[in-house]
Amino acid sequence: MTADRTADIPTTRTAAAPALEFLPGRWIANWDAENKEQWEATGRTIARRNLNWSIFAEFLGFVVWQLWSIVVVQLPAAGFTFTTSEIFWLISMPSLVGATLRIPYTFMVPRFGGRNWTIVSALLLLIPAIGLGLCVANPGTPFGVMLLVAALAGFGGGNFASSMANITFFYPAREKGWALGLNAAGGNMGAAVAQLAVPIVITLLAAGTVNLPLAGWMWVPFILLAAYGAFKYMNNLTSAKGDVAGSVAALKEPHLWIMALLYIGTFGSFIGFAGVFPKLIKDYFPAFSSIGVGTVALSLAFLGPLVGSLARPYGGRMADRMGGARMTVSAFASMAVITLTMIWTLPLKNFWLFLVLFLMLFTASGFGNGATYRMIPVIFATSSRAARNGADPVATQRLASSALGLISAIGAYGGFVIPQVLNASNTASGFYTPAFYGFVGAYVLMLAVCWFCYIRNANRNAMGHV
Repeated sequence: MTADRTADIPTTRTAAAPALEFLPGRWIANWDAENKEQWEATGRTIARRNLNWSIFAEFLGFVVWQLWSIVVVQLPAAGFTFTTSEIFWLISMPSLVGATLRIPYTFMVPRFGGRNWTIVSALLLLIPAIGLGLCVANPGTPFGVMLLVAALAGFGGGNFASSMANITFFYPAREKGWALGLNAAGGNMGAAVAQLAVPIVITLLAAGTVNLPLAGWMWVPFILLAAYGAFKYMNNLTSAKGDVAGSVAALKEPHLWIMALLYIGTFGSFIGFAGVFPKLIKDYFPAFSSIGVGTVALSLAFLGPLVGSLARPYGGRMADRMGGARMTVSAFASMAVITLTMIWTLPLKNFWLFLVLFLMLFTASGFGNGATYRMIPVIFATSSRAARNGADPVATQRLASSALGLISAIGAYGGFVIPQVLNASNTASGFYTPAFYGFVGAYVLMLAVCWFCYIRNANRNAMGHV
């Protein structure tokens, strides 16, 4: 998962480190990233090589995870006649499966090895990519088959968890934040690239027709390259150990569930709106998106995941300066105001205004995503039950690490909730507007929860720096 396990590892050591032992199957024994001598001699080069291939594999995971968000809007042009409700199920099913897979994927690295699991998880992406290419080639494909293939795209969502868990073992505490941030950002960019590249390839490069199977087939060579690169260049570490007990303990902490709610509002909004943005453009501006270069308008949907991904690290940086809780409250306030403005300006039927406002919403969610994530380790180190009961810092830091992973999985369910709420709104009223008002209400509620729990009582519970 996206757990930042920086605090799990002791501070830098300068004593002589045992020599690295390279075992069959590209296993490495005696890995100690905290030993400066070992790190500078060989560790940094090995870690960076593993990081590079991890980013590439995770990037493709996000690509596959988000493929259906752009494919569904092209289904009518390919001869499919699914209802709006069925379309939203195709959009949301990958997020439902991907969020669920994040939990077991976290423990695959300690069980099988980071290199080995990267090979397996990359090759698993072939199933939804090829499956998509096959099923969209025939307009007679039953909806149940389409839904199953869309669900298999959830493999891509699970990849994020194992990739982050793997890289955290390679880097020392002083560089872990940078490495995990780079790994996360590289992966998130896959959503933007998929929404940019797919409309261009399936239309503009297909002589004006819609060659929808290319949406899946075009990624197969890259997936094979990622699997080969992991096989050839990545490593397994014998020192990589899981922490199931820490995850069980984290589930008992009230703060985990509070922060999970806030993370659904930030990351859940990001991944949820990334999935529905092309559909919303198509539905709100059908004339604009159906003209000669209509898919260019739809391909602009990639800007949403792009700006949301880029805003995330800046949200964390601003949270370091003004406090994560205050930054999170500001993000939720901005998201509520922007959503209201978008609702009230829809009657203008101005595509560019709609686009700008939605990009602002993505940006605010990205800022909130980074800020919320920054809060978690501080809260668990200062105000968890374990901390209040006098647990040593190492124990509370492990608890925080496990909580980060679990919260990241729960937050990903927002990718399922948001499309389904929009679907329910459209089914009941024929409009998406009630759903957006519901999102505004949710942001206000989350703002209030964050303020009440982490700002109002900051002085009395020693969390003024959260």
